[in-house]
Amino acid sequence: MLGSTSVAALRRPFGERLAPAARMLVCATVPWFVCVWLGTSTAPVPAALPAVLILRDDVFAAPRLALERLVGVVAGVVLSVLVLHWLPTGSLSFLVLVVCACAGMYLMSHDGSPNQQVLITALVIYATPVPGYPLARLEESAVGIAVVALLGPLLWPPDPYREAASGLEEYRAGLGALLERVAARAAAGRPTGPAPADPFARWRRPYELSAALDRRTERLLLLPPRRAPAGAADTLRPRLRLAARTAPALLFLTRELEIRSSAAWERGQAAGEPAGAAPGPADEAVHAMAPLVGATASALDAALRGEDCAERLRLARELELRHRAAHPGPRDAVLRAGLHLTHEALAEHLGPAGR
Repeated sequence: MLGSTSVAALRRPFGERLAPAARMLVCATVPWFVCVWLGTSTAPVPAALPAVLILRDDVFAAPRLALERLVGVVAGVVLSVLVLHWLPTGSLSFLVLVVCACAGMYLMSHDGSPNQQVLITALVIYATPVPGYPLARLEESAVGIAVVALLGPLLWPPDPYREAASGLEEYRAGLGALLERVAARAAAGRPTGPAPADPFARWRRPYELSAALDRRTERLLLLPPRRAPAGAADTLRPRLRLAARTAPALLFLTRELEIRSSAAWERGQAAGEPAGAAPGPADEAVHAMAPLVGATASALDAALRGEDCAERLRLARELELRHRAAHPGPRDAVLRAGLHLTHEALAEHLGPAGR
């Protein structure tokens, strides 16, 4: 997941990448000068670390992450002070510190992610047994965390609607290319696979976009929910819901086509049929799916763009009826199931015009 996030970040325009860098610069330098002014130390590096560790992905989650990190700092400081007070510096005290810090790290985990700040703070203070350092470390970390929590979401916040729309457009383009390739290979009588290395990554994308949009617009702690531009709220969320609803059906469709077409291809190769031979009875249903897949892909593509797809959906349903009449078998019904569910989702998306 981290790799896909990094690739997406590199694809952004330079201006969009400049805002996070400027936000991190401000949130790292302001705590430094505040701590220098307060006189906590001459080099308050811990005050600048929260900006680097917190402002990475979702800036709107900065207040929650800052609070978790502050709790971890307090726990690490208390734990290291207690260990150094009762045990002398050495292997035994280090082992006790690491065991207790790891236990606290996992006890304070959130969403399955351990609070690593507990162990980090405990080890740093243990390695610096200087009088007054634990208190200075706590003050500097608290200042840095407070600045990140207060300023992070306020400095050049990203537009959640724009990011969701961009992600949906990327998903739509990738889905269109996939269905076009599937239809072309089915028409040629060739296997539609193989499946990609992570076959579920594409289909999870609509759910991730919807969840990110909801999280950034409805669960902000320091900012009121941002409103979509005029007309965007009326189209973006329904299109995201449509993409999320049709994703499982299209996953089932592509996998079923892959299995059926691969089995037919292997039987043909075992029988010694030439590569360009006409499809036999065993894979005729798959071959006849090509125009149906293309028509459905066209209707869904228009709907995800926010355009009227009533006529394209009507054509796709007519092709489905023809395919059902020509191939009424139960296995062929399973083959059409993904497209049928997609048609139903498109009809509900259109409302009365889709019936």
